Parts: sequence; C-alpha cells; structure tokens
Amino acid sequence: MKKIAVLTSGGDAPGMNAAIRAVVRYGLDMGMEVMGVERGLQGLIDDLFVPMNMRSVSDIIHRGGTILKTARCPEFKTQEGQQKAIENLRARGVEGLIVIGGDGSFMGAKAMTDKGFPSIGIPGTIDNDLAYTDYTLGFDTACNTILDAINKIRDTMSSHERVSIIEVMGRNCGDLALYTGLCGGAEVIIVPEHKLTIDQIVKTLGGGMEHGKTSGIIVLAEGAGHADDLKAELSARTDMVVKSTRLGHVQRGGSPSCRDRYLGTCFGVHAVKLLKQGIGNRIVGIKNHKFYDMDIVEGCAMKKHFDNELYETALIVGK
Repeated sequence: MKKIAVLTSGGDAPGMNAAIRAVVRYGLDMGMEVMGVERGLQGLIDDLFVPMNMRSVSDIIHRGGTILKTARCPEFKTQEGQQKAIENLRARGVEGLIVIGGDGSFMGAKAMTDKGFPSIGIPGTIDNDLAYTDYTLGFDTACNTILDAINKIRDTMSSHERVSIIEVMGRNCGDLALYTGLCGGAEVIIVPEHKLTIDQIVKTLGGGMEHGKTSGIIVLAEGAGHADDLKAELSARTDMVVKSTRLGHVQRGGSPSCRDRYLGTCFGVHAVKLLKQGIGNRIVGIKNHKFYDMDIVEGCAMKKHFDNELYETALIVGK
C-alpha cells in the first residue's frame, strides 16, 4: 500500500491530533503518501482531501480538538454516499483509510471494507464506551477536566455549606462519572448503569450530615438524569441548599493529557502498520497495557461491562 488517508469523525476528543500526527509521520517513514480528509466521513463524499507532510502535523500533539475538523454524516449510511466516498478515494489514488472516532464512525469504516476498501478504526471518544479497549482517546483528559471543576466547585460548596450537583457527559456509559466521582471524593455518583432513587440519595446525604459533613458533591452522568431536575427534587425533599452545574462541552476540549498523547501516537502507528500489510476491517485498542487489533464487527458488538466493584468502592469511601 503506497497511499493512505486519515480522518476524524463524530465528537471530537483530546488526543485525536496526536493520532493524526502519528499516522502522517509513521506513514511517511514507511514510504507511503498520506492524505488528510477534512470534516470526517462527509469530507469523503465532498472530496475534501489535503496532502499531508511532516510539517502539516508540526506543533499539534499538544492541541485539543482535531486539525482535520469533524462532522456527523447521515448521508454516509446510504449506499450512494458510501459509493461516492470510494470513488473519490480511488480518484485520488488512495488505497487505505484510517477513521478516528466512535462506534458510529467504525461502522463507516466497516462499510468501506465491505466494499473492498481496507479501513482501520482508532477509538476516539471521551465517554470510554467501547468495550473492546480499556481506554479510548480523550477519556483521560476529560476526566482531568471534570476533576478540576469538581475541585473548584467543592471549595465554594464547603465555604457556603451547600450541596452541588455536577452533570457530566456519558449518555450510555457512566465511566466519566465513576472515575471523576471516585477521585473527586463525591458523596453520591449517579450513572446509567445504577440509577439511584431520590430516597437513596437523600439517605446518603443525610448520613453524611449526621457525621458532621456540611457540604456535598453529587456527580451525575447525563444518561442518568439532569442536574436541574435533581436539584428541584432535592430542594423539595430536604432543607439543604442545592446548586447545579452542567459542565457541557468544556469536557471535550483542552490540551490532551500525557496518557492521551501516548495512546493517540501508538494507536496511529498500529493502524498504519495494518494498512501497510493491506489489512482492513480492524479496530485498534489497548488491553492490559498491550496494543492490539480486532475485527470491527466483533469489537463493536462487545458489551461494555461497568466496573461494579469500583462503583461500590466509590460509594463507600465517599460517605
């Protein structure tokens, strides 16, 4: 394989630029030409290709977001959209594609391989919701961003003797809430996998007050409810002064952590090695500190297992 392309798709995640950089520089070192595709899968359809060289990826490893931009692309779900993408790739002489994104983006990569165009997926999503890999790109940075917010909000809650509900991302996976709640010393952690009742929450907070606590932190994953709704319920049921904060898109941005730069670099190199051998329909990941790859369909079909033991530990030490 002499010429490959790389794109980022779906929600942006810190570490995507590190992966792009690794794909470009390692690919060039392997004697390959590398094209960047702007605006994700939509860029394949719209023919948004840019030649990449060593200088194209200078000074980006520390930057959040993605220099190639990203977008959602419903059109790519159609046969016509996929065929147009392949026509554009072949017209450019591209022989293999690397897609950096989540499970939806991976299905795009699978569709390409099914049509005879080798494609590789790199896991880029802050939610850490892909079961086949221990960590996804952006998760660690997002955790650090949330933890910083928890630390600052706790200062104010302690000063004013209040309870704060902090809503974080995580529609179907509670890993962001679990890890940041544990490390931020939250009294209550609410995740989609373990939706607590209002009675349980009141009991936990009340127990803390009985032991001398005068403030509290609740970390709530968006898939388990909304901060303002919970605030209204708690305010109606207790005498506590309750505040709510929805962190929103601040969780996606920022300079990637050391771990995310490391993962992005190693994921990118592994993906290039696969395409160099003409291998497609694979997704790369990390398991037990080892980088590996597996079939896209098998990987995306794996069910994410929530760490119940860690969750129980978080609730115990947060009392």
